[in-house]
Amino acid sequence: MKLSNFVRQHLAAFRALLVLTVITGLAYPLFIWLVAQVPGLSDNANGSIIKVDGKPVGSSLIGQQFTDKDGNALPQYFQSRPSAAGNGYDPLATSASNLGPESIVDTPADPSLPKDNNGYKASLLTLVCGRSLTIGQLEGVDGSRPFCTGEGVGAVLSVIGPRDSLGNVVHPTKVVSVNEPCETTKTPFLNTYEGVKVECAKFGDDYTIGQIVPIRGAAPADPAVPMDAVTASGSGLDPHISPAYADLQVNRVAKARGVSPDRVSELVLANQEGRLLGFFGEPTVNVLQLNIALDQKYPAKS
Repeated sequence: MKLSNFVRQHLAAFRALLVLTVITGLAYPLFIWLVAQVPGLSDNANGSIIKVDGKPVGSSLIGQQFTDKDGNALPQYFQSRPSAAGNGYDPLATSASNLGPESIVDTPADPSLPKDNNGYKASLLTLVCGRSLTIGQLEGVDGSRPFCTGEGVGAVLSVIGPRDSLGNVVHPTKVVSVNEPCETTKTPFLNTYEGVKVECAKFGDDYTIGQIVPIRGAAPADPAVPMDAVTASGSGLDPHISPAYADLQVNRVAKARGVSPDRVSELVLANQEGRLLGFFGEPTVNVLQLNIALDQKYPAKS
């Protein structure tokens, strides 16, 4: 190849690079940005930021916590659902817990290690049980759920003994409440199972050899605490709660603000969003927008 042809080809490639860089790297992004600033589109394009007295307080698309410095719920505010994103609603750590319906056995804590780093990991069942119990106490309702103990952990047994051809234990010889370690309880949630005394779990013992049996208990089939109150969303950033969870919080918020529950319920209804296009999804309530409306109309007493 002659040098002149080589130079000509590379100059043509360089010119194409410059033209495409200007079109795709400058002109197109600038055009999209200008379109995004059109009234009606600019709010969503700029992050759906909500401002109060000219100051940004959050986004209508990202949830946030309404707790004190110790993580306790502020009684004058509606609470969001749990979040698995970082320490809660961290946009830089959006995630789910990745725990599924089969997550019912806790990873036990090593009693020889410090409490804040002892290896304990709650199962999804225990997380749900504990949250339901806490919310029930906060809202003054029954926080019990099926397959949960009265202490707010998963009601799960390891039943050890000979098995039949299907793998089911036919004559239990030992029964252990796997989510109740002996360091925290001496009396498991159930006294006996099929005539065998139920024991608390001892760290280091292998209970996977037994048949894992969840115990339903006497809790109502329709718990007072809604499901979205005890489970995190897939992103960990969901700004909405269900109308049922909002209704559960009305009395507490009304009492903290010194107004009637009916007036708070009116604000809940005013901030309720219906199904997308009338049939996609379920009705929701945006927690941040509801709490802002509360502050504006019924300021909390100091």
